[in-house]
Amino acid sequence: MQINISNAAIKWFQEEVGLKKGNKVRFYTQIYGSSPVQENFALGFTVDNEPVDMSVKTEIEGITFFIEGTDLWFFNGHDLHVDYNPQKDEVEYSYTISE
Repeated sequence: MQINISNAAIKWFQEEVGLKKGNKVRFYTQIYGSSPVQENFALGFTVDNEPVDMSVKTEIEGITFFIEGTDLWFFNGHDLHVDYNPQKDEVEYSYTISE
């Protein structure tokens, strides 16, 4: 499994969330919502500098984006892609089957 963050999404995280080098962003499962990989569950994020079980991570511009082991089930064999949607002015998630 991989986490892919677009340059536009990185810029959004830096400008809107105020992230800088050394910060950590955790992607986590929410019990409400929906996604293409899990019905009745959605993905959220939080700034979390104290990971417990950082199972998947990627670092871009000194910012670590990660998923805890307890949330890996959500992805069901898919990679996570995070991009910025300028019409909604927010990040959006898409998923592709892991190779």
